[in-house]
Amino acid sequence: MTIIAVIVVVLLAAAIGLTLVRIVRGPSTLDRIVGTDVLLAITLGAIATEAAYTRDATGLPIMIGLALLGAIGSIAVGRFVDPAARVSQAASAGDEHPENRVPDREGQS
Repeated sequence: MTIIAVIVVVLLAAAIGLTLVRIVRGPSTLDRIVGTDVLLAITLGAIATEAAYTRDATGLPIMIGLALLGAIGSIAVGRFVDPAARVSQAASAGDEHPENRVPDREGQS
């Protein structure tokens, strides 16, 4: 069991390192946000691993809170991404069909 725990800790540490590289280097803000969300998922995995190794369930409320925080954070980021960028990309792609256009804030397409 100890060998498996060491392997899991090494894999989690490697995942954290690669995720931190993505957060630091990410060319866009969305890359950094996704990296932060992945880091939160890795943290949840580490807490779950510790709970399984020690057979102690005191970390479960923390896991529930972090899972809710990650879900709400992802929804909030998706909500506030600039919708004008999507409309301008669709217009520059030569989309001539009016039924495929995204309406603006006033309801006009």
